[in-house]
Amino acid sequence: MLNSSQKFTIKIFIYEISPQIWRRLNVSGNATFADLHLAIQQAMGWEDKEQHEFRYGKGKNLTNVIGSKDNDILAEGSFAEESDLTLDEFFNRRKLPFRMLYRYDFLEDWVHEVVIEKKEETSESKSVTAYCLEGERACPPEDCGGAWGYMSALGGDIEWMDDGYEPESFNSESVEIILK
Repeated sequence: MLNSSQKFTIKIFIYEISPQIWRRLNVSGNATFADLHLAIQQAMGWEDKEQHEFRYGKGKNLTNVIGSKDNDILAEGSFAEESDLTLDEFFNRRKLPFRMLYRYDFLEDWVHEVVIEKKEETSESKSVTAYCLEGERACPPEDCGGAWGYMSALGGDIEWMDDGYEPESFNSESVEIILK
């Protein structure tokens, strides 16, 4: 059954990496933040082995958290369970573009900026969907030392780089996002 719903165009990029590694996704509004987490993991090439959270607030005061109650998350502001909150519910009354942080692997501290660029009405089915529209550069390998370790390896200072890793290689058509 088809009816009108929303979809969001979302750009994600990793902080402290130059040149920038980024992805642009199209995600249905009925997706939860747990679904968005999975979409980011798959689009970036992460393996979903570590804890994560979304943070937002005013200015640099990002004390409000959306995450899993199963993770070790400290929220000074409000906390929302990611599997209970949809993109439609959260962004419906917010002015776009809207920026928030997505942190992955609290030890290596991969920080991503998530920009909700636009929302539009669609007449797609009620199923939850996410697609990778475009992006640039390969995602850093897991457990490479965070942004600092990755940039040091690219500069030749640390030798973890796998011979098969090609930092400039990325093809959005090869990304298949499967939401559970």
